[in-house]
Amino acid sequence: MNLYSEHYVSEKSERFVTKIWCLDNGNGETTVENKLVLPNGCFNLAIVSGTHIEVHTSKRKYEMNEGFYFCSQMTNKVLVNIRPKTKVTIIQLQPWTLSMYPQYDLSHFSDSIIRITPEELPFKIQTDAVAENLLQAINVYFEELSALHSEKNTIERICEIIRHHDEEISVSEISGILRVSQRLLQMKFKTATGLTIKKYIQILKFRKSVDQMVHSNPEKLSLTEIALYNKYFDQSHFIKQFKGVMKTTPKTFNSSLYFLSKKR
Repeated sequence: MNLYSEHYVSEKSERFVTKIWCLDNGNGETTVENKLVLPNGCFNLAIVSGTHIEVHTSKRKYEMNEGFYFCSQMTNKVLVNIRPKTKVTIIQLQPWTLSMYPQYDLSHFSDSIIRITPEELPFKIQTDAVAENLLQAINVYFEELSALHSEKNTIERICEIIRHHDEEISVSEISGILRVSQRLLQMKFKTATGLTIKKYIQILKFRKSVDQMVHSNPEKLSLTEIALYNKYFDQSHFIKQFKGVMKTTPKTFNSSLYFLSKKR
């Protein structure tokens, strides 16, 4: 059984949706236990069909029965238990996607999950929708959204600047590039994402470091090389930041316990 799979949206939709990924224990007879998911700077819409899934964030445990759920930005690893006969399909949204809907204030919403109704979704889908139908609905909606909003808003531009500068840029520098006050930038970003700009940069750096640890074979990088490449002060600083998110050290990191993105 292929428990983890990924599906990719159209090029135009990728502006707002990074991908769709599935955790499928639909044919399983036992619970898939203690699998882990890392923070990645994105939001997620989760569609649960079948029995239920347990998700443990840094704040609390969530029991997600069949239905639709909105998952906030995560700042620490998340533990997942998938019950038998259960499938979870996750639409991974770019960090700026929710900023297209100014009625939402996410300032105090992180490491959390809320249940939503189908009517709250901007596109129509069923909990048992197959990947092809889901992709079609997603592409139609987000391609239209992209056409309606050809100009990038402030949040999208902030994220673009951060990624272009290899995540090593200060809020002051971003403020100068956009010619917007630091205070206003911070407020806008926190409202739209639930994260500070600094925390978002830290998450991107951390994920890039983990990806290098996982995918650097056969020429495996040392911890010092990974730390310096990703602009940590030194190896000790990297290990401290790693333990803050993972609750373990890089040397004891076991990638087989995690749902990690495939290399495209």
